[in-house]
Amino acid sequence: MRKNAMILALVLVTLLSGCKKEGEQNKEAQNEAAVNQQEMKKENIYQFKVSDLYGSEFDFSTLKGKKVMVVNTASECGLTPQYAELQKLYDKYKDKDFVIVGFPANNFGGQEPGSDAEIATFCKENYGVTFPMMSKISVKGSDKHPMYQFLTQKSKNGVQDSEVSWNFQKYLIDENGELAMVVEPRTLPTDEKIVGWIETN
Repeated sequence: MRKNAMILALVLVTLLSGCKKEGEQNKEAQNEAAVNQQEMKKENIYQFKVSDLYGSEFDFSTLKGKKVMVVNTASECGLTPQYAELQKLYDKYKDKDFVIVGFPANNFGGQEPGSDAEIATFCKENYGVTFPMMSKISVKGSDKHPMYQFLTQKSKNGVQDSEVSWNFQKYLIDENGELAMVVEPRTLPTDEKIVGWIETN
């Protein structure tokens, strides 16, 4: 009888020890999953600071709480008249927590050959552009700007991979600084898809 009690006690100790070990393993697995999840956490646009056409710093963290359209522009493209549509959109929604940020780029057919000063003059004189315009950058290839690495790589934006296919491709960023939508170059800035997104709370 005493022998049976000792055996039962040993079995219970073994079981409890096994449960404890399993619990510790589960806890370790949960901790590891939490770390991995944190590593995979989406980046946002607020980490970027760039220079505008006039050489001043533009800090994207100042846009927190706003919807943002990031668009690569060019002065000598068949789509260049979209500047007028962009300005029209900006005028309508700039007081409703929406902003457009333009990035001149010379990646397609050499259609943005000018200096920052020349681009600034062109935008103002031809289209009356008042939305923020940044210094010229590269939006594809080996010298792709970090901003566009974020916009085009799922590993960074957490949403999708994409390629900038031509001038005036639009990236829509939500109020949390995260990628919401990629819009192809030929779609006008005033398209109902874009307007609907801006107006949706």
